[in-house]
Parts: sequence; structure tokens; C-alpha cells
Amino acid sequence: MAEDDPSAIRSLAVSPEDAVDAYVYTQENPGEAVLRVTPPFHGRMRARLHVYRVDDTHLTGAVHVSPSEVIDDDVLAAYPELEQELESVGDEEAERIRKRHSEAVDDWQSRAVEAIVDDLTLEIDGDSHAVTVKRLG
Repeated sequence: MAEDDPSAIRSLAVSPEDAVDAYVYTQENPGEAVLRVTPPFHGRMRARLHVYRVDDTHLTGAVHVSPSEVIDDDVLAAYPELEQELESVGDEEAERIRKRHSEAVDDWQSRAVEAIVDDLTLEIDGDSHAVTVKRLG
């Protein structure tokens, strides 16, 4: 199997903190954060946090795994949203809302690092490829 063939991957080693940080980043910022796996590919690969604005996978051959694929769906559904539009309240109230939201996200992150899935399916050139997920740390 060629070193640039991602179907060689059998397991992904993932830092739960990287997965959670990538998810939060994408929810709270412009751009997207993913777990990135780069060639050469082999049976056990490390997925690392990667933030981008332009997807370069067609140039690099990298595989991007959305953090939402690595975190349990029930925990994803519990991600805290801002309570209301900040433009419609005064500065003091907006600051209280931001602080509550920040604390809620911190609590969510503590739960999410414990909710990493055991396996996932990579979509590679239109084909599905199942891999196991190994927690780092």
C-alpha cells in the first residue's frame, strides 16, 4: 500500500484536549479547526489540532477529521449557546452573558474530554473507512 494512501490507517491517536479545543474553536471563531493526519500514512497515526481558513487537503494529501466525529453526539448536543443577542443589551449585561457563557463552555469542555468515541468512519475518495480511536494522555 502506498504511503500516500490514507486507507492504510487502522487507528487514530487523538488527544481529547485537542479534539475539544478544535470543536470549541470552530464554534467561537472564524475559520475551522480539525484533527489533521498527514502523509506518509501507516497503521497507527497521530491526529493533531490544525486551524485553517482555506482547505489545502487536495494539495497536501492530508486527511481532516472534524472534532464532531470524535466527540460523542450527546455531549455535542449539550454545547452551550449564547443566551441572547449581545447587541440588544447594555455593556454590563453583555459582559455578564459572556462570563456565564465562558463558564458554561469550560464546564462543557470538562465533560467533553471524557466523551471521546472508540471508533469513527473516515470518508476517503467517496469510500468509507472505519478506524479505531486511541486516546492520548
